[in-house]
Amino acid sequence: MHPGRSSALARILAVAYTVLVVYASLHPFSGWRDSGLSLFAFLNAGWPRYYTGFDLLVNVLAYVPLGFFWMPVATAHAGRSIGTVFVCIALALLSGTLETLQNFLPSRVPSNVDLACNSLGALLGALAAQRWGSMLLSESRLLRWRHRHLAHEPVGDYGLTLLGIWLLVQLSPENLLFGSGNLRVLLELPGALPFDAERFSRHESWIAALGTLTIALMSSLVLRRPRYWHVLLLLALAILIRSFAAALLIEPARFAHWMTAGNLAGMGVGLVLAWPLLRLNESLRRVLAGAFVMATTALVNIAPDNPYLLQATQVWHQGHFLNFNGLTRVGSSFWPFFAMAFLMWRTGRERRYGHWEH
Repeated sequence: MHPGRSSALARILAVAYTVLVVYASLHPFSGWRDSGLSLFAFLNAGWPRYYTGFDLLVNVLAYVPLGFFWMPVATAHAGRSIGTVFVCIALALLSGTLETLQNFLPSRVPSNVDLACNSLGALLGALAAQRWGSMLLSESRLLRWRHRHLAHEPVGDYGLTLLGIWLLVQLSPENLLFGSGNLRVLLELPGALPFDAERFSRHESWIAALGTLTIALMSSLVLRRPRYWHVLLLLALAILIRSFAAALLIEPARFAHWMTAGNLAGMGVGLVLAWPLLRLNESLRRVLAGAFVMATTALVNIAPDNPYLLQATQVWHQGHFLNFNGLTRVGSSFWPFFAMAFLMWRTGRERRYGHWEH
């Protein structure tokens, strides 16, 4: 592979994150109408009334990964200097286009401050990529590690992207622990069951257990030689992300809001069962992963609404957290379907090419 050529991982991460940002910026995709205002009136608007420092930080940080992921791709085709200029202009135009489209969404407010923060984030990401972006290029140590430890391209790259989206989903404190695929919330449908503390605790346990098994088996399909400690490390990282998000978005004292009896019991059962399941051959692990994905999604959609989680949602949905919430919500809602598509695609590749990819 040419040393300056960007890896498939860089392109996959760039495209995947761009899709998530577009969805988050136009969420909830309903109530489209013409406000009658000039499309570009927001460019000359004054400072918004309800901005906070954290709102600004979120809007900057949202575009840092975009600049970072696209830089290796642009550099491979245009060189470092021209690639940096191209990435910054392209992402500023992307942000401006999305802000303009928000004119047609009654629940969104286009903002020149958002545009400026997004553009700054893209610039910071591009500059960071000039220093560390070679990690996503073919000659980097990270890529050499990837070729030694992850499944053959493009299986390992797609799988790693899936795991990254799963970790991103943990930033949303409104979701049940390790539970994703909640289309009922996305479609604003009523709860299937009335809330009962005992029933909800059982649902928590089942979802946490099946979610633990799902991610254990999914991660084993991404690695050439799956190890149990890899699962423990991934789950520990997910817990840290979830705790950090709860402390930041709700309040510091609630960093361990996920630590309920149901969740702890479910995680324990999942970790115990994951040990022997990781020793199965890849075909069986793939079938079981698909079964656990579907079972978890079904349970998430019939689980009763937890008043505590709904209250937490009201705390952090306000203001410009709507962008962030849209990003995590779409990742959570569609992750099981991405996972199933990956599993079916992986099965098709095995039938076509055999077992050489691992």
